[in-house]
Amino acid sequence: DRAAMEFIRAPEQFEIVVTSNLFGDILSDLAAMLAGGLGLAASANINPGKMVLCEPVHGSAPPMAGKGVANPMAAAMSAALLLEYLGHQEAGNAIEKSVRTAIQEGQTTSDLGGTLSTSQVGDFLLKSLA
Repeated sequence: DRAAMEFIRAPEQFEIVVTSNLFGDILSDLAAMLAGGLGLAASANINPGKMVLCEPVHGSAPPMAGKGVANPMAAAMSAALLLEYLGHQEAGNAIEKSVRTAIQEGQTTSDLGGTLSTSQVGDFLLKSLA
């Protein structure tokens, strides 16, 4: 509970949090809301020298499947994390820049105040990579 309070009070003090799955899930959702919502929250679970799993904090969001309302930006940012982990910093930076551009230009899904569908946001992200 102290960590949750500190996330709200002074989130800038955290860079990496190591915890169990239960508490990590709670704190990652809380941190995501501080940063703009689950639609933007990417994560990387790294086991040094063995394996890495990069995924959106929100998971697969089954209730939104097929409706065109899910925000694809967390998935794009997760891909950027993976590319950076694999040593492709420039490619990861390009994806991050395309997400920032989409937000600045209002090319977003409804959770961020936009009117675009999932695929329309994805199309915008791809175009801004070129």
